[in-house]
Amino acid sequence: MHIPFSSLPGSSRIWIYQSPRALDSHETKIISDALHTFTQRWSVHGVPMPASFDIRFDQFIILAADEDSVSASGCSIDDSVRTLKEIGGMISVDLFDRTKVCFKSEGVFTMPVTDLKKEYLSGKWSGGSLLFNNLISTKGDLETKWLVPAETTWISRYIPKETVVDK
Repeated sequence: MHIPFSSLPGSSRIWIYQSPRALDSHETKIISDALHTFTQRWSVHGVPMPASFDIRFDQFIILAADEDSVSASGCSIDDSVRTLKEIGGMISVDLFDRTKVCFKSEGVFTMPVTDLKKEYLSGKWSGGSLLFNNLISTKGDLETKWLVPAETTWISRYIPKETVVDK
């Protein structure tokens, strides 16, 4: 059962899918149409799931479900994954590539995990650079825990030890 994203409570569970590049208006329309259809019919063992989606920064697709009335099951989550893979195929974008991270500066820039140490040393990012932490799990976390300093996340391990300040 599709409901407006803004109407979902902060406790709603989210899944964030990251595009390796900015999406154009045609692609976002394809995504919006497909996810609107999906969230209208999304259910758990026949029970409608209150759900929605949002596209942010033209690069992140956020799927959300209000699990207060019904919890997502393995089958319903599999259904959402299958849908996102189909959408990725329609727009020729891999939404499941976890080998890249995104930072926010003047815009969004994407970097392969394999380049993090080298790019840190070249000054492209620092511990204070804002990183999109796609590991968050609730809608409420979008406001406070999604865009955070890199040094507070798992990528801090790519900061050379001699530059880490004890906290």
